[in-house]
Amino acid sequence: MRILFLTPQLPYPPRQGTTMRNWGLISRIAKQHEVWLLSFDEEATSVAGQARDLAPLQAACAQIASFAVPHRRSQDRLRTLLTSSIPDMGWRLWSPAFAQKLEAWLTQNRFDIVQIEGIEMARYMLHTSHEVATLPLRVVFDDHNCEYVLQQRNCLADARKPKRWHAAAYSFLQWQRLRAFERAAILGAQATLCVSPQDAAALKQLHPPLQPHIIPNGIDLADYQHYRHTANLSPDPTPMVVFTGKMDYRPNIEAVLWFATHILPLVLPHFPALKFKIVGQKPSPRLGVLRDNPNIIITGAVDDIRGYICQADVYVAPLQVGGGTRFKLLEAMALECPIVTTRAGCEGFDLQHGENALIADAPAEFAAHVCRLLGDALARTRISQHALAFAQQFDWGHIVPQLEGVYREITMA
Repeated sequence: MRILFLTPQLPYPPRQGTTMRNWGLISRIAKQHEVWLLSFDEEATSVAGQARDLAPLQAACAQIASFAVPHRRSQDRLRTLLTSSIPDMGWRLWSPAFAQKLEAWLTQNRFDIVQIEGIEMARYMLHTSHEVATLPLRVVFDDHNCEYVLQQRNCLADARKPKRWHAAAYSFLQWQRLRAFERAAILGAQATLCVSPQDAAALKQLHPPLQPHIIPNGIDLADYQHYRHTANLSPDPTPMVVFTGKMDYRPNIEAVLWFATHILPLVLPHFPALKFKIVGQKPSPRLGVLRDNPNIIITGAVDDIRGYICQADVYVAPLQVGGGTRFKLLEAMALECPIVTTRAGCEGFDLQHGENALIADAPAEFAAHVCRLLGDALARTRISQHALAFAQQFDWGHIVPQLEGVYREITMA
């Protein structure tokens, strides 16, 4: 088959959740099919740091076209907030040049599948020219998160805090707009993908006849295990807890602030030398309040987060808002770092408390679990080994054939 992927960022190198999913799918689909890629390039809008090696991406794809991320000013966001019914996520990556290139490719080439990666790209198939609308396209919409649910949860969480009522009002408006927009994306596709049974149920609420295909997030387990056993990492006797993620993403910001404010002070009396490392690109200014704490280290972007996870005694995922499934948990499991998380943090994974993770929502209980693991090497080993066994089912080798089955189903219909 010839398959056209539309992605919000170049999927390689895979440095955060969206690119990890997109590269995991594209790199393996490309072994059996011809992949074309139309994408945005975040680094095209800024001075590049270390030179990127795009050779693996170029080898996987027959054709690649990328565009700079559109610049949206605050006044642009305010204008569309007041004058448009399209949610903010539908405007974030809207580019007439990108749309023109897409139309040219679609009208000049035959594609068996057009795969839309994420809600930010859905608008390109919802607002097409008459010429494109009449083409016999088979569209697969890959909904990385059930976005209207995330905004609903953000709204309800912020509504409980008077200082966040302005954010609650924004989330309420986006929640309503996303319900309509996400439903339109579903109706415009021949197949809809999601990452968990919970997201599938939420999408069915938008359109009860929908039968979403659950294609979970995955990982190359052998690659992570090889790294763990061959990486030449300097041993660090200092107790270490780590969190990883894109640090301008609101659920990640809220998670580390909650941990630093409500949980870390309960752990430090037992482990005063403990270091809490927050590892991830684009740290939000909201994290500035943590920088004076000598027990907290905010790294910013790093070349490879795997080393930080390998050196940590405990991986924490204190997320307050759930949705989709967390690549960060798969990485911790694959690298045999024991996890303490909330129920929201492990939503989408059928993790069992006390077997392959420790799960708590109350600060005191969460802190007790962290202390237990920090002080018990045997417990760390037992839980991490069970988690590694659990992660086997999420290897890309098991997942990608399921996606190819979706392709066969809609191309033979």
